Amino acid sequence: MGAIASFGIGLLVSFVHLPYAILMPGPATDVLGTFAAADGSTTPRIQIKDAKTYPTSGSLDFTTVRVAGGPGYPVTVVDLVTAWIDPTRDVRPVDEIFPPNATKEQVAEENRIEMAGSQQEATAVALRALGYSLSPVITIASFSTDAPSKGELTVGDVVVSIQGRPASDGAAVRAAVQQATPGDTLEVIVKRDGATVTTHPKTGKAPDGRTILGVVLQGGYSLPFPVTIDAGNVGGPSAGLMFSLGVYDKLTEGSLTGGKSVAGTGTIDDSGAVGPIGGIRQKIVGAERAGATFFLTPIDNCAEVSGFDHPGIQVVKVATFQDAKTALDTIAKGDTAALPRCDTTP
Repeated sequence: MGAIASFGIGLLVSFVHLPYAILMPGPATDVLGTFAAADGSTTPRIQIKDAKTYPTSGSLDFTTVRVAGGPGYPVTVVDLVTAWIDPTRDVRPVDEIFPPNATKEQVAEENRIEMAGSQQEATAVALRALGYSLSPVITIASFSTDAPSKGELTVGDVVVSIQGRPASDGAAVRAAVQQATPGDTLEVIVKRDGATVTTHPKTGKAPDGRTILGVVLQGGYSLPFPVTIDAGNVGGPSAGLMFSLGVYDKLTEGSLTGGKSVAGTGTIDDSGAVGPIGGIRQKIVGAERAGATFFLTPIDNCAEVSGFDHPGIQVVKVATFQDAKTALDTIAKGDTAALPRCDTTP
Protein backbone atom coordinates (compact mmCIF):
# COMPACT_ATOMS: atom_id res chain seq x y z
CA MET A 1 0.00 0.00 0.00
CA GLY A 2 2.86 2.35 0.93
CA ALA A 3 4.57 1.60 -2.38
CA ILE A 4 1.38 2.42 -4.26
CA ALA A 5 1.01 5.72 -2.36
CA SER A 6 4.63 6.65 -3.05
CA PHE A 7 4.17 5.87 -6.72
CA GLY A 8 1.03 7.99 -6.82
CA ILE A 9 2.75 10.95 -5.13
CA GLY A 10 5.73 10.66 -7.47
CA LEU A 11 3.43 10.57 -10.48
CA LEU A 12 1.53 13.62 -9.20
CA VAL A 13 4.73 15.58 -8.52
CA SER A 14 6.00 14.85 -12.02
CA PHE A 15 2.97 16.62 -13.48
CA VAL A 16 2.70 19.59 -11.09
CA HIS A 17 3.51 22.79 -12.99
CA LEU A 18 5.88 25.13 -11.16
CA PRO A 19 6.55 28.89 -11.56
CA TYR A 20 10.05 28.53 -12.98
CA ALA A 21 11.72 28.84 -16.34
CA ILE A 22 14.70 26.76 -17.48
CA LEU A 23 17.27 28.30 -19.82
CA MET A 24 19.08 25.84 -22.10
CA PRO A 25 21.59 26.22 -24.95
CA GLY A 26 19.83 26.74 -28.27
CA PRO A 27 21.07 26.45 -31.85
CA ALA A 28 23.47 28.90 -33.48
CA THR A 29 22.63 30.29 -36.93
CA ASP A 30 25.07 31.73 -39.45
CA VAL A 31 23.78 35.10 -40.69
CA LEU A 32 26.09 34.75 -43.71
CA GLY A 33 24.53 31.40 -44.57
CA THR A 34 21.39 30.25 -46.35
CA PHE A 35 18.12 28.52 -45.53
CA ALA A 36 15.67 26.36 -47.43
CA ALA A 37 12.65 28.39 -48.56
CA ALA A 38 9.13 26.96 -48.74
CA ASP A 39 9.51 26.29 -52.46
CA GLY A 40 12.67 24.24 -51.87
CA SER A 41 15.07 26.91 -53.10
CA THR A 42 18.12 28.02 -51.13
CA THR A 43 17.93 31.62 -49.97
CA PRO A 44 20.56 33.80 -48.23
CA ARG A 45 19.59 34.81 -44.69
CA ILE A 46 20.62 38.37 -45.50
CA GLN A 47 19.27 39.57 -48.84
CA ILE A 48 20.36 42.92 -50.27
CA LYS A 49 18.91 44.23 -53.52
CA ASP A 50 19.93 47.09 -55.80
CA ALA A 51 23.38 47.41 -54.19
CA LYS A 52 26.75 45.80 -54.89
CA THR A 53 27.52 42.91 -52.54
CA TYR A 54 30.63 40.78 -52.11
CA PRO A 55 31.36 37.11 -51.37
CA THR A 56 31.95 36.22 -47.72
CA SER A 57 33.70 33.36 -45.95
CA GLY A 58 33.76 31.96 -42.45
CA SER A 59 30.66 32.36 -40.31
CA LEU A 60 28.96 34.93 -38.12
CA ASP A 61 26.58 32.99 -35.89
CA PHE A 62 23.85 34.52 -33.79
CA THR A 63 23.10 32.38 -30.76
CA THR A 64 19.86 31.48 -29.02
CA VAL A 65 18.47 30.18 -25.75
CA ARG A 66 15.78 27.54 -25.48
CA VAL A 67 13.35 28.25 -22.65
CA ALA A 68 11.21 25.65 -20.91
CA GLY A 69 8.54 27.17 -18.72
CA GLY A 70 6.54 30.33 -19.10
CA PRO A 71 3.19 30.95 -20.79
CA GLY A 72 1.96 27.76 -22.43
CA TYR A 73 5.12 25.79 -21.63
CA PRO A 74 5.11 24.85 -17.91
CA VAL A 75 7.86 22.87 -16.18
CA THR A 76 7.58 20.08 -13.63
CA VAL A 77 9.67 18.93 -10.66
CA VAL A 78 11.38 16.39 -12.90
CA ASP A 79 12.37 19.15 -15.32
CA LEU A 80 13.79 21.24 -12.47
CA VAL A 81 15.83 18.41 -10.97
CA THR A 82 17.27 17.63 -14.39
CA ALA A 83 18.17 21.29 -14.90
CA TRP A 84 19.76 21.70 -11.44
CA ILE A 85 22.27 18.91 -12.13
CA ASP A 86 23.10 20.12 -15.64
CA PRO A 87 25.74 22.92 -15.58
CA THR A 88 24.66 24.15 -19.02
CA ARG A 89 21.15 24.98 -17.77
CA ASP A 90 19.89 27.75 -15.53
CA VAL A 91 16.70 27.88 -13.44
CA ARG A 92 15.01 31.24 -12.92
CA PRO A 93 11.68 32.40 -11.42
CA VAL A 94 9.35 32.63 -14.37
CA ASP A 95 8.51 36.29 -13.66
CA GLU A 96 12.18 37.19 -14.26
CA ILE A 97 11.87 35.95 -17.83
CA PHE A 98 8.27 36.68 -18.84
CA PRO A 99 5.84 39.51 -18.01
CA PRO A 100 3.33 38.45 -15.31
CA ASN A 101 0.04 37.10 -16.70
CA ALA A 102 1.26 37.25 -20.31
CA THR A 103 -0.10 34.65 -22.72
CA LYS A 104 2.14 32.69 -25.07
CA GLU A 105 0.56 34.59 -27.97
CA GLN A 106 1.48 37.92 -26.37
CA VAL A 107 5.03 36.76 -25.71
CA ALA A 108 5.39 35.56 -29.30
CA GLU A 109 4.08 38.87 -30.67
CA GLU A 110 6.40 40.91 -28.45
CA ASN A 111 9.36 38.78 -29.56
CA ARG A 112 8.38 39.24 -33.20
CA ILE A 113 8.24 43.00 -32.86
CA GLU A 114 11.55 43.10 -30.99
CA MET A 115 13.19 40.97 -33.68
CA ALA A 116 11.90 43.23 -36.46
CA GLY A 117 13.14 46.32 -34.62
CA SER A 118 16.50 44.67 -34.01
CA GLN A 119 16.93 43.99 -37.72
CA GLN A 120 16.11 47.59 -38.57
CA GLU A 121 18.59 48.97 -36.02
CA ALA A 122 21.27 46.52 -37.15
CA THR A 123 20.86 47.48 -40.79
CA ALA A 124 20.96 51.18 -39.95
CA VAL A 125 24.16 50.79 -37.89
CA ALA A 126 25.88 48.88 -40.69
CA LEU A 127 24.85 51.37 -43.39
CA ARG A 128 25.86 54.38 -41.32
CA ALA A 129 29.28 52.77 -40.78
CA LEU A 130 29.52 52.71 -44.57
CA GLY A 131 28.69 56.42 -44.83
CA TYR A 132 24.97 56.33 -45.61
CA SER A 133 22.64 58.96 -44.15
CA LEU A 134 19.31 57.49 -43.01
CA SER A 135 15.97 59.04 -42.08
CA PRO A 136 13.81 57.49 -39.33
CA VAL A 137 10.31 56.22 -40.07
CA ILE A 138 7.43 55.01 -37.88
CA THR A 139 5.61 51.81 -38.85
CA ILE A 140 2.41 50.12 -37.67
CA ALA A 141 3.72 46.90 -36.08
CA SER A 142 0.50 45.39 -34.72
CA PHE A 143 -2.94 46.14 -33.29
CA SER A 144 -4.38 45.75 -29.84
CA THR A 145 -7.52 43.66 -29.37
CA ASP A 146 -10.56 45.50 -30.78
CA ALA A 147 -8.42 48.38 -32.06
CA PRO A 148 -10.74 51.07 -33.48
CA SER A 149 -8.33 51.79 -36.36
CA LYS A 150 -8.39 48.27 -37.81
CA GLY A 151 -9.57 48.25 -41.41
CA GLU A 152 -8.24 51.73 -42.16
CA LEU A 153 -4.66 51.13 -41.03
CA THR A 154 -2.75 47.89 -41.69
CA VAL A 155 0.39 46.25 -40.32
CA GLY A 156 3.37 47.56 -42.27
CA ASP A 157 1.94 51.02 -42.94
CA VAL A 158 4.61 53.71 -42.64
CA VAL A 159 3.02 56.71 -40.93
CA VAL A 160 3.79 59.96 -42.77
CA SER A 161 1.52 62.41 -40.91
CA ILE A 162 -1.48 62.67 -38.57
CA GLN A 163 -3.86 65.60 -38.89
CA GLY A 164 -1.23 67.33 -41.01
CA ARG A 165 1.51 66.94 -38.39
CA PRO A 166 4.66 65.04 -39.52
CA ALA A 167 5.13 61.64 -37.88
CA SER A 168 8.78 62.29 -37.03
CA ASP A 169 8.86 59.73 -34.20
CA GLY A 170 6.61 57.72 -31.92
CA ALA A 171 6.21 60.60 -29.48
CA ALA A 172 4.98 62.89 -32.26
CA VAL A 173 2.41 60.30 -33.34
CA ARG A 174 1.12 59.83 -29.80
CA ALA A 175 0.96 63.59 -29.20
CA ALA A 176 -1.12 64.09 -32.34
CA VAL A 177 -3.54 61.33 -31.32
CA GLN A 178 -3.92 62.89 -27.85
CA GLN A 179 -5.22 66.11 -29.44
CA ALA A 180 -8.35 64.22 -30.50
CA THR A 181 -11.38 63.20 -28.45
CA PRO A 182 -12.09 59.45 -28.23
CA GLY A 183 -14.43 58.54 -31.06
CA ASP A 184 -13.04 61.18 -33.45
CA THR A 185 -11.82 60.21 -36.90
CA LEU A 186 -8.34 61.33 -37.86
CA GLU A 187 -6.65 61.94 -41.19
CA VAL A 188 -3.58 59.71 -41.29
CA ILE A 189 -1.36 59.64 -44.37
CA VAL A 190 0.68 56.45 -44.78
CA LYS A 191 3.02 54.81 -47.23
CA ARG A 192 1.61 51.41 -48.21
CA ASP A 193 3.15 49.08 -50.80
CA GLY A 194 5.03 52.00 -52.34
CA ALA A 195 1.98 54.27 -52.64
CA THR A 196 0.87 57.24 -50.52
CA VAL A 197 -2.55 56.54 -49.03
CA THR A 198 -4.83 58.86 -47.05
CA THR A 199 -6.70 56.96 -44.35
CA HIS A 200 -9.37 57.98 -41.83
CA PRO A 201 -9.09 55.69 -38.78
CA LYS A 202 -11.40 56.09 -35.81
CA THR A 203 -9.98 56.66 -32.33
CA GLY A 204 -11.00 54.95 -29.12
CA LYS A 205 -10.62 55.37 -25.38
CA ALA A 206 -8.05 53.56 -23.25
CA PRO A 207 -8.96 52.39 -19.71
CA ASP A 208 -7.00 55.35 -18.32
CA GLY A 209 -8.95 57.80 -20.47
CA ARG A 210 -6.32 58.44 -23.16
CA THR A 211 -7.29 58.72 -26.82
CA ILE A 212 -5.86 55.79 -28.78
CA LEU A 213 -5.76 54.25 -32.24
CA GLY A 214 -5.03 50.85 -30.73
CA VAL A 215 -1.79 50.35 -32.63
CA VAL A 216 1.73 49.29 -31.64
CA LEU A 217 4.32 51.54 -33.29
CA GLN A 218 7.77 50.45 -34.39
CA GLY A 219 10.68 52.68 -35.27
CA GLY A 220 12.61 52.06 -38.47
CA TYR A 221 14.50 53.77 -41.25
CA SER A 222 14.11 54.78 -44.87
CA LEU A 223 16.85 52.68 -46.47
CA PRO A 224 18.73 53.49 -49.70
CA PHE A 225 18.06 49.93 -50.93
CA PRO A 226 16.10 46.91 -49.67
CA VAL A 227 17.72 44.79 -46.95
CA THR A 228 15.88 41.81 -45.51
CA ILE A 229 17.03 39.38 -42.83
CA ASP A 230 15.46 35.97 -42.20
CA ALA A 231 16.19 34.74 -38.68
CA GLY A 232 13.93 31.73 -38.91
CA ASN A 233 11.65 30.99 -35.98
CA VAL A 234 13.59 33.23 -33.57
CA GLY A 235 12.36 36.34 -31.76
CA GLY A 236 13.72 39.03 -29.49
CA PRO A 237 16.40 41.71 -29.93
CA SER A 238 19.60 39.88 -28.96
CA ALA A 239 20.84 39.08 -32.48
CA GLY A 240 21.22 42.76 -33.39
CA LEU A 241 25.00 42.87 -33.17
CA MET A 242 25.51 39.83 -35.41
CA PHE A 243 22.98 41.11 -37.94
CA SER A 244 24.83 44.43 -38.19
CA LEU A 245 28.14 42.67 -38.77
CA GLY A 246 26.58 40.39 -41.38
CA VAL A 247 25.09 43.28 -43.36
CA TYR A 248 28.39 45.16 -43.18
CA ASP A 249 30.35 42.09 -44.34
CA LYS A 250 28.14 41.57 -47.38
CA LEU A 251 28.49 45.20 -48.44
CA THR A 252 32.29 45.36 -48.11
CA GLU A 253 35.03 43.70 -50.10
CA GLY A 254 36.86 40.81 -48.44
CA SER A 255 35.91 38.61 -45.53
CA LEU A 256 35.28 40.32 -42.19
CA THR A 257 36.14 37.12 -40.29
CA GLY A 258 39.11 36.07 -42.41
CA GLY A 259 37.35 32.73 -42.86
CA LYS A 260 37.11 32.07 -39.09
CA SER A 261 34.05 30.77 -37.22
CA VAL A 262 32.76 33.55 -34.98
CA ALA A 263 29.59 33.62 -32.90
CA GLY A 264 28.15 36.29 -30.68
CA THR A 265 25.19 38.04 -29.14
CA GLY A 266 24.05 41.47 -28.02
CA THR A 267 21.39 44.03 -28.74
CA ILE A 268 22.33 47.06 -30.78
CA ASP A 269 20.86 50.55 -30.72
CA ASP A 270 20.79 53.46 -33.12
CA SER A 271 24.17 54.74 -31.91
CA GLY A 272 25.88 51.36 -32.37
CA ALA A 273 26.05 50.59 -28.64
CA VAL A 274 25.92 46.88 -27.80
CA GLY A 275 23.58 45.98 -24.93
CA PRO A 276 23.48 42.99 -22.53
CA ILE A 277 21.27 39.97 -23.01
CA GLY A 278 20.00 37.03 -20.96
CA GLY A 279 21.29 33.46 -21.05
CA ILE A 280 24.89 34.36 -21.89
CA ARG A 281 26.32 31.08 -20.60
CA GLN A 282 23.81 29.03 -22.56
CA LYS A 283 24.69 30.99 -25.69
CA ILE A 284 28.40 30.35 -25.25
CA VAL A 285 27.71 26.61 -24.95
CA GLY A 286 25.53 26.74 -28.07
CA ALA A 287 28.29 28.54 -29.95
CA GLU A 288 30.87 25.95 -28.88
CA ARG A 289 28.59 23.13 -30.03
CA ALA A 290 28.20 24.85 -33.40
CA GLY A 291 31.99 24.92 -33.87
CA ALA A 292 32.68 28.62 -33.27
CA THR A 293 36.13 29.42 -31.90
CA PHE A 294 35.42 33.05 -30.94
CA PHE A 295 32.42 34.57 -29.17
CA LEU A 296 31.55 38.29 -29.10
CA THR A 297 29.81 39.18 -25.85
CA PRO A 298 28.45 42.50 -24.54
CA ILE A 299 30.85 43.96 -22.00
CA ASP A 300 27.97 44.24 -19.51
CA ASN A 301 27.63 40.42 -19.54
CA CYS A 302 31.26 39.82 -18.54
CA ALA A 303 30.46 39.36 -14.85
CA GLU A 304 28.22 36.38 -15.71
CA VAL A 305 30.96 34.83 -17.84
CA SER A 306 33.53 35.06 -15.03
CA GLY A 307 34.27 31.60 -13.61
CA PHE A 308 32.40 29.83 -16.41
CA ASP A 309 34.42 27.05 -18.03
CA HIS A 310 34.57 27.56 -21.80
CA PRO A 311 37.98 26.23 -22.92
CA GLY A 312 36.98 25.62 -26.53
CA ILE A 313 36.09 29.22 -27.36
CA GLN A 314 37.60 32.65 -26.75
CA VAL A 315 35.09 35.12 -25.29
CA VAL A 316 35.73 38.66 -26.56
CA LYS A 317 34.11 41.66 -24.89
CA VAL A 318 32.64 44.47 -26.99
CA ALA A 319 30.76 47.66 -26.13
CA THR A 320 30.02 49.00 -29.62
CA PHE A 321 29.69 47.95 -33.24
CA GLN A 322 33.10 49.47 -33.88
CA ASP A 323 34.57 47.35 -31.06
CA ALA A 324 33.13 44.23 -32.68
CA LYS A 325 34.41 45.17 -36.13
CA THR A 326 37.88 45.85 -34.71
CA ALA A 327 37.80 42.47 -32.94
CA LEU A 328 36.93 40.74 -36.21
CA ASP A 329 39.76 42.55 -37.99
CA THR A 330 42.10 41.22 -35.27
CA ILE A 331 40.69 37.69 -35.56
CA ALA A 332 41.04 37.78 -39.34
CA LYS A 333 44.72 38.73 -39.00
CA GLY A 334 45.34 35.95 -36.48
CA ASP A 335 46.67 38.22 -33.72
CA THR A 336 44.26 36.86 -31.11
CA ALA A 337 46.48 37.50 -28.08
CA ALA A 338 45.51 41.17 -28.30
CA LEU A 339 41.75 40.50 -28.13
CA PRO A 340 39.96 42.15 -25.17
CA ARG A 341 38.56 39.25 -23.13
CA CYS A 342 36.15 39.33 -20.23
CA ASP A 343 38.91 38.17 -17.90
CA THR A 344 41.27 41.00 -18.85
CA THR A 345 41.30 44.73 -18.18
CA PRO A 346 40.67 47.10 -21.11
